Amino acid sequence: MSETVRIVSPQPLVDRAGEPHAGVMTSHAQVLVYGAAGHTGRFVVDELMSRGVAPVLAGRDARALDTMGGRFAGLDRRVFALTEDRLPSRLHEVGVVINCAGPFLDTALPLASAAVTAGAHYLDVTAEQPAVWQLYESLDAPSRAAGVSVVPAMAFYGGLADLMVSAALAEASRPFECSVEIAVALDSWHPTAGTRTTGARNTAPRRRIREGRLAVLGGHGAREQWSFPAPFGAQPVTELTFSEVPTTHRHLDVQDLTSYITTAPLAQLRDPSTPQPVAADASGPSGQQFVLDVAVIVDGHLRRSSAAGRDIYASTGPLVVEGAVRLLHGQGLESGAIAPGEAFDATHLLHALDRHPLGPTMTGIGPAFEEAASRPVSGGARP
Repeated sequence: MSETVRIVSPQPLVDRAGEPHAGVMTSHAQVLVYGAAGHTGRFVVDELMSRGVAPVLAGRDARALDTMGGRFAGLDRRVFALTEDRLPSRLHEVGVVINCAGPFLDTALPLASAAVTAGAHYLDVTAEQPAVWQLYESLDAPSRAAGVSVVPAMAFYGGLADLMVSAALAEASRPFECSVEIAVALDSWHPTAGTRTTGARNTAPRRRIREGRLAVLGGHGAREQWSFPAPFGAQPVTELTFSEVPTTHRHLDVQDLTSYITTAPLAQLRDPSTPQPVAADASGPSGQQFVLDVAVIVDGHLRRSSAAGRDIYASTGPLVVEGAVRLLHGQGLESGAIAPGEAFDATHLLHALDRHPLGPTMTGIGPAFEEAASRPVSGGARP
C-alpha cells in the first residue's frame, strides 16, 4: 500500500455515562500492532480504532492479515518476520509498538530491541515470566538512553495486578512490611491457539516472591480456598503465578507475593479438546466472566481491591491501548524497561479503565487501608 495511514484525532476514553474524561489529543505518530490478526490483536485493533487511531497492521503471515477486511481494509499493513536483519526499518514513522504475537519468549526481545533502535515505545501482552525478565535485563539501559519506554505484560495477566498493587501502595509510608496475595476467578477458560502454543513453549519454572527474593514455585502450588467478591464467592484455588511476579518485583518493595487461580478452569486449559473462545454477541468478547482480587497487607493493615469483567482476552484491549495512547501523549512517567506501575499513574489509569464501557469494573482502587488485616484465603498450609 503506497499511502501511509496516520493517527487522526484520537478520541479520549469515554465513561459509562458516555462522557469523555480526558482531552482529545492530536498526533502524527503511528501505532503498530504486531500480531494484529490474532485473537487478542483484533481486540487491540478495535480499541485503537474506537479511540480514533488508525493502527498499522503487522505480522508474520500475509494471509492472516488479508482476513482483516471490512473496516480494516484501508489500514497500512506490514508483513515481516522478526528474524530480519533490518528490523528497525520496518518501524518507520511508528511511535508505539504493541506486540500481541506470542510466544513472547521468541518475539518480545527482537521486536522490542527494534522498537528501541527506531525510537519507538514498546508494550506487549505477555503472561510469560521469562519474557519479561529478558526485556528488563537486556533493554533497560538502551531504552533509557533512547528516551523510550519498554513495558511488557500490559495485559490482564501481569499488568492489571501490577497496577492494582501499585495503586494500593501509592501513599504508603516507607519503609514498610508488605505482602501481596492475588487471586483470579474464572467461570471458564477457553484458551486461544496462541495460549496453547505459548504454554507449550514456556517450560521455565514459575517463580514467586518470598522474603523479598524470587523463589521457584514447586509442583502445582498450594491448594486453598479464596473468598471472592460476588458472584463467585468461596472457590477452591491453586497457586499459579504469571507475569505479575517480575513486574511487581521490578519496582515494589514486596516481601511476599502469592498468586492463585480458581482450580476448575485449569482443567479446561489443560484439556486439548476445549474449544477456543467464541464471541457471545456483536461486541466481540466471549461470555467468560472474571474477577481479579488483590489483597495488599502493609504493616498489618489490609487494602483489598478487585477488577470484575468479561473475557480476559478482550479486557486486554482497553488496558494496553490506554497505555499506548498515554505514551503518545507524553504521559509516561519514565523511560526504560519498566513495569506498568512505573510507566503510568496506576490509580489514574485504573479509574480510566473503570469508566470504559468495555473495561473491568474496579472496586477499592486507592491508597486507603483498613484498620486490621484479614486474609481472604484459607483452608491450606501456606508454603
